[in-house]
Amino acid sequence: MSTTEVTWWGHSTVWLADSGTTLLTDPVLTGRLAHLRRMAGPSPRLPGAPDAVLLSHLHADHFHVGSLRAVPGKPLLIVPRGAAAFTARVMGAEAGNRCVELAPGESAVVGGVRVRAVPARHDGGRGPWSKDRAIAIGFVVEGTARTWFAGDTGLFDGMHELGPLDLALVPVGGWGPTLGSHGHLDAADGAEALRRVKASWAVPVHYGTLWPIGMSRVRRHMFDGPGERFAEHAARVAPESRVRVLAHGERFSLEPAA
Repeated sequence: MSTTEVTWWGHSTVWLADSGTTLLTDPVLTGRLAHLRRMAGPSPRLPGAPDAVLLSHLHADHFHVGSLRAVPGKPLLIVPRGAAAFTARVMGAEAGNRCVELAPGESAVVGGVRVRAVPARHDGGRGPWSKDRAIAIGFVVEGTARTWFAGDTGLFDGMHELGPLDLALVPVGGWGPTLGSHGHLDAADGAEALRRVKASWAVPVHYGTLWPIGMSRVRRHMFDGPGERFAEHAARVAPESRVRVLAHGERFSLEPAA
């Protein structure tokens, strides 16, 4: 059986390789996004063209049009139900034709893996200035390993139904000095999510990358600290799970079970 590998490129951008298939999640590949600046890690260096890009919802820090245009090749775009029309409008008909829309419970086969859409508790609209809307989802990738990419989510009923998992990519922070409880996980709630899904391994994401320009010294502990705090909480509430806190650009290999 092959090894499952993940490389975290900051925020929610993860390169996932499993069963000879490569997936890229919610790519943000630039040094700046509107009022946000990349404040940690190198600029992402993708090893090639992924087989598919997984897009969890329409918020600009997850569905970043400039970064999608920079992704090499012409990968499938696996998007939430309702997002294909938006994709075609902002990226052109060719990109819209590459979209595969999924709602929770639906799945698509990409190479050697099955990508299954799962629920997420998060607003799916593009933003308060936009009428574009789609649902927000997470994904469970089933290949050599069962990997949950949560996208953006709060805790929700039925989260335990996602498990058991081999690997959970858990969002544990945000991009500003405040983090609303609705539709997001902080380090403590991320550990509770890990307890519910019963993942053997977890990697914290969605923290420590983007911060508002001019606010580099404001509540810096909310920028740097969520990953390690998540690991500390997880040790208490999900002791059967192991946590790997990655640096930006660092790769983690999950060996198949014997």
